[in-house]
Amino acid sequence: MLSLLHSAPMLASAINEQPDAMATESLDSLVSLCKASADSLRLQVLRVLRGDSFGVSELCELFAIRQPALSHHLKVLAAAGLVATRREGNSIFYSRAELGQRPELQGLQDSLFTAVDAIVLPDELVNRMAALQQRRAANSQDFFRNNADKFREQQDLIASSEQYADTVAQVIQDAPLAKRESVLEVGPGDGAFLDVLSPGFARVIALDNAAAMLETARARANDRGLTNVRFIHGDTGHSDLQAVKADCIVANMVLHHTPDPAAVLRDIAGCLNPGGVVVITDLCSHDQAWARENCGDLWLGFAPEDLAKWAGRVGLTDIASVYLAQRNGFKVQVRLFGHQ
Repeated sequence: MLSLLHSAPMLASAINEQPDAMATESLDSLVSLCKASADSLRLQVLRVLRGDSFGVSELCELFAIRQPALSHHLKVLAAAGLVATRREGNSIFYSRAELGQRPELQGLQDSLFTAVDAIVLPDELVNRMAALQQRRAANSQDFFRNNADKFREQQDLIASSEQYADTVAQVIQDAPLAKRESVLEVGPGDGAFLDVLSPGFARVIALDNAAAMLETARARANDRGLTNVRFIHGDTGHSDLQAVKADCIVANMVLHHTPDPAAVLRDIAGCLNPGGVVVITDLCSHDQAWARENCGDLWLGFAPEDLAKWAGRVGLTDIASVYLAQRNGFKVQVRLFGHQ
C-alpha cells in the first residue's frame, strides 16, 4: 500500500489548486473511491474482474452471495468509477474501469488496482472461477461439435470470412516481419485461410480445440494439396505449443468464442519469435445477444482498448489497426501486434 500513500501528497496538492467547485467535486470523487475500496468483498470483486468480465449471476455464484447484496456492492463500485458495465441482451456484465477516474484521481486508482492484483484469492473462489471458465469453454465446444457442418451458415450470420480475409492477408503481407518461416493459425475453422497462409510460409500449424472443425480443415487442406500444414487438436495451452516459435500468429474470429481471451493472448505471445507479429481479427463490441445461442459466442465483441490492454500485459504493442463495417451492422477489427 506504499504506492497509495505516496500518491496522497500529490493528490492533495492537485485538489487544493482547483477552483472551489471543482475541488468539491474532486473531494466527493475521492471520498467515493475510498469508500468503495474500504471493503474486503469489493476488493476481491475487483481482483476477479482483472482481465475478464462477469454477469451478475456469475458473480453471485463465484462469491456465494445473494443478488441484492452483490448488486449493492457493484453499485458502490460503479459510483466510484471502478467498474464499467455493458448490456448483453437482458444481462449486465461488469469489468474493471481502467480509465474511469477524474485525471487527478487516476494515479490513485492505478495504485489501488496494483495493490488489488496482489491479493491472493481463497482456494474455494479460485476453484469456482476455474469451474465457471470450464463451463464456458464446454458450451462453446459443444456448439462447434454440433454445428461443424453448418460452420459457413453460422459464420455468415455475423461476418463471413470473405468480408475480412483479403484485409487480413494484406496486413500479414505488409507486416514488418524479420522472417516468414513459420505461422500458427489458432482456430482455423473450415480451413479457408490456410489457402492464404500455406504459400506464404514454409511451415503452417493449425490449432483447434474442436475435433470436428479440425477434421474439416484437414480435409480441405488435403483437397487443396497443402502439404506444409500440421494440425494440432487442443487449445492454446496444449503441451505441443511449448516447443512452437512462430514468426506470425493469426486468430480470425476466435477470441469471442473463448472463455478467457486474455489468457489466449498470453499463451500465443509465448509462442512468438522475436520480431514476430500477432494478427487478431474479431468483432467490436455489439449488443446482439442472439449471437450467443445462434453462433456459439461467449463474448459480444470487444472494445478495441480492451484488446490493446490485454496485449500490453503480455509484452505486445499495437502496430496497426483496420476497422471494417459489415453489411449486417457488425464492425470487425483487424489488429496487428508485435513485441514491445
